[in-house]
Order: sequence, then structure tokens, then C-alpha cells
Amino acid sequence: MDERPFFCYFCFKWVKLLKNKLLTGLETAPVIAAVRERFFFDALESPSEVIFLLGCDILTIGDKIKRTHDKGKYIFVHIDLCDGIGKDKSGIRFLSNLGVDGIISTKSNLIKYAKEQGLLTVQRFFAYDSHGIVGIGEVAITTEPDFIEIMPGVVGKITKRFSRIGIPLISGGLIEIKTEVTDALKNGAFAVSTGKKELWYI
Repeated sequence: MDERPFFCYFCFKWVKLLKNKLLTGLETAPVIAAVRERFFFDALESPSEVIFLLGCDILTIGDKIKRTHDKGKYIFVHIDLCDGIGKDKSGIRFLSNLGVDGIISTKSNLIKYAKEQGLLTVQRFFAYDSHGIVGIGEVAITTEPDFIEIMPGVVGKITKRFSRIGIPLISGGLIEIKTEVTDALKNGAFAVSTGKKELWYI
């Protein structure tokens, strides 16, 4: 939202300040607009203060970041799904130079690079089975992302379990009705990400 400082000390302070602002915003409007590029402008006009862009194009991402900030909103880019942007340190640096607020990734190394660049991070996990669920906690504690996103977000007991590890939890995936939003929040999710437009307005 403002110019990103260049020195590490100031980067740390910057990220802490940005995270606190974001957490405050999510307390009032806990539904995140999670969209592919074609629904980006709908998300921009919605009450959601945070946009998760699930994929982007190297040619248009700079404009989308600017438009988001012009609306006073925050934007996180799912780097794993971006076209033309490297899934490496250079790709992270490119997004950082464009002024993105944070990145989403399933990959621990990209979370680490993003933290080094002074970006907020959301590490996305898929709760496939009991073995995978055990691994989620171990990875999250090692990587220390700013937020974790557990998918699918409709699994209450999974949300409850990981809301206790001390990292703000976002529930995402398969959330299609209002009661699924309220259930996720009741089970300890800090926020909910969804592509269902009508839920951005609750």
C-alpha cells in the first residue's frame, strides 16, 4: 500500500505493521475474495478487504496490484498458479517490486523466499488424509508463514485442530453457503477465502 522499505530492519517492521493492519481488517470483514483473473473486477467492487488472486499473467499483474491498492484493499498472489512468473527467488522479487502485499504457495521454499523479501505469506495445505494432516503441523511450525490456509475449509475438526498452533488460520475450498462460513469461523478460523461472490457481502 505504501513504498516498501529497503533495509531488513525496516522490512521486518513493515511486515509486522502490514500484518497487524490486515488482521484488524479481517476482524471486521473476515471473508476473503478468492478469484481467478476473470472475476478480479467483481472482487474489487466487493466489501472484501483482501483479494486472493488464484493465478495471474505477467503482463497484467502490475495493473491489478495497482487497482487493488487504489481501492484501499490488500492483494495476495498465488504464485504457484501464475503464468510467465518464475516459481523461484526472481519471481518473488518481481512480485515484491510490483508492490504485492503477499504471496500464497504450497511450497515451503517460496514461503521462505517471500519472507526474505518482506512479503506477507499464506501457506496453503490440503488435508487429504490423516497422514497428511500430521505433516501440516510440522511443516507450518518449521516454515512459520504469516497465515496458513487449510483446504477444504468445510472440515470443522481440521480447522479446530490447526487454529490452535498459533498461526492465523484461513479456511478455503468448497465453501459455498453462509453456514459454512460461520462454521469455519466458529471452529477457530480467523478468516475464510471463497470464490462465491454472494458470500463476499455477508
